[in-house]
Amino acid sequence: MNVIDISIIIVYVVLTLFVGIWVSKKASKGLKSYFLGGNNIKWYYLGLSNGSGMFDVSGTAWMVGILFLYGVKSFMFMWLWPIWNQIFVMMFLAVWIRRSNIMTGSEWILTRFGDDRAGRASHSIVAVFAIVAAVGFIAYFFEGVGKFLTIILPWDLAVHLGDMLLLTSEQTYAVIIIFLTTIYTVKGGMFSVVATEVLQYIIMVIAGILVAGYAFFAFTDVEINSVISAEWKNVFFGWELGTHWDREFQAFNDLIDSEGYKMFGALIGMTLFKGFFASIAGPTPSYDLQRILSTKTVKEAAYMSGFTNLVLFIPRYLLITGIVVIALVVLTPGMVSDTSLTGGDMEVILPKVINFHVPVGIKGLLLAGLLAAFMSTFSAFVNAGPAYLVNDIYKKYFKPEASHKHYIKASHIASFVVVFLGVFMGFFADSINSLTLWITSALFGGYVAANFLKWIWWRFNGWGYFWGMLSGLVIASLQFVLDQNKGNFIEDSILYNLSHIHAIYLFPIIFGVSLLGSFLGTYLSAPTDREILKSFYKNVRPWGWWNPIYKDLKAEDPSFQKNNEFWWDMMNCVVGIVWQSSMIVLPIYFMIRDYPKALIALAVFVLTSAILKFTWLDKVRKIPN
Repeated sequence: MNVIDISIIIVYVVLTLFVGIWVSKKASKGLKSYFLGGNNIKWYYLGLSNGSGMFDVSGTAWMVGILFLYGVKSFMFMWLWPIWNQIFVMMFLAVWIRRSNIMTGSEWILTRFGDDRAGRASHSIVAVFAIVAAVGFIAYFFEGVGKFLTIILPWDLAVHLGDMLLLTSEQTYAVIIIFLTTIYTVKGGMFSVVATEVLQYIIMVIAGILVAGYAFFAFTDVEINSVISAEWKNVFFGWELGTHWDREFQAFNDLIDSEGYKMFGALIGMTLFKGFFASIAGPTPSYDLQRILSTKTVKEAAYMSGFTNLVLFIPRYLLITGIVVIALVVLTPGMVSDTSLTGGDMEVILPKVINFHVPVGIKGLLLAGLLAAFMSTFSAFVNAGPAYLVNDIYKKYFKPEASHKHYIKASHIASFVVVFLGVFMGFFADSINSLTLWITSALFGGYVAANFLKWIWWRFNGWGYFWGMLSGLVIASLQFVLDQNKGNFIEDSILYNLSHIHAIYLFPIIFGVSLLGSFLGTYLSAPTDREILKSFYKNVRPWGWWNPIYKDLKAEDPSFQKNNEFWWDMMNCVVGIVWQSSMIVLPIYFMIRDYPKALIALAVFVLTSAILKFTWLDKVRKIPN
């Protein structure tokens, strides 16, 4: 590490802490101020903050690895999250959610199911899910940032007590960065999170442009094309993945065969199946939902969600592809000669490139940018998770009449508790990939069924929601335990076979169990109070099977109109997914010098942008303030 690079990183960390603590005074006015910024933050700052929060270092390391190995079509692996739930949020869900005018996702649930026993059960299970998800993501960040910093930074920070190893170097680095980020997040709430994330976004964009510029001018198209094949550049695919690498790079083909993604058509089919239901289910109760609820108006919620898509993908993939281009030219010879190549080797491509193959100055900015990526995403979850613990559990059920100062102090304690649990879980995770698959496939799989039904079906009630979510959470937790202990089971036993099923293929099982719990809970209990349903439907105005409620409202007010825009919204979502995808493949094709395909991607981006201007933006502008 050159002194210039170290100086840049120190300046960044000090500046972030200063900004986060400087704006923290605004957070002391109450819970709404602490967790939502008092609904007084401009939508474009929230959009930058939301985009910054999705720009995490663990995910970036994972995406660098899959782009390196699988080529351009690897962007479809992003659908595992699925990233195009952001499109569904942009097109209609942000408007539906913001109309509620509440603080958290579980508080929102009370507007749908009421405040009786069933409503409170559904309210509590969302709060539990939000806390479990926050803990899971903090474990994911803990695993990623430790692995990343250990390779980058030169100091061995392993902690020993006599001959006993207490903390590995990876764990020590992770604990230090998590501690620094927690300080300003806990002190300043949403104001500090947004202020620092806007700063961090600017740093990440500068770092991405510099890395992309260096990779573009330091390596020729001849050097790049001597490594990658036509299939590597091909965005289209069949049922089974073709041979991605030439014979001299056979080790990479063998790794693809062993990774579990060979049947690519089945994988994409499963992600599409999951993605549709998961996207209509809406954002999980985390930082994304908090940004929507933090906007000033319904119209600004829609603007913010669209802006998030626009600012996120091109800068992020310039950085990712810049790193991959460098790795393809300088790391491939050494990697292909490694007979023990594993998926874990793909996760360390990012830090290896930064450590040995990025110039002084750019290296420091890139490290600051990736630290910013980690800190912004981490702080977003540390702000979102405790909101459910304090507002939806502690305040509602234990201390409903305390002062603002008391709740702020409780929020500080809750934040430290959530961070501690996440770090504790991180100690037991196998890899970034295992946590990624658990969160995206198992944990979110348990969320989908109940949250899909809550929008579209009037008869679905609080007990149906509770049992649907609980059964999904139980199966998801069981899957994580099996995955982490798969080496301990007897070969060919039931537990052994279950633990070796790829997480994405477990989604239909988790979805089915959760759906069964939802239906049983609904039909074995009374419907939600009619007045609650009428209030919800009149306020939110979702489409779906709401005819009995619509008839009641129509009888009371003949001018009331139902939402008939399902097909219009779905068309916009399809156009939006293509629009989003073009912003991912455009920088990839540009960086690998495939200019004809880059021009096609640019043309698709311009065309879909023009369509969405008329079909979405003009419609949003007509929403009353």
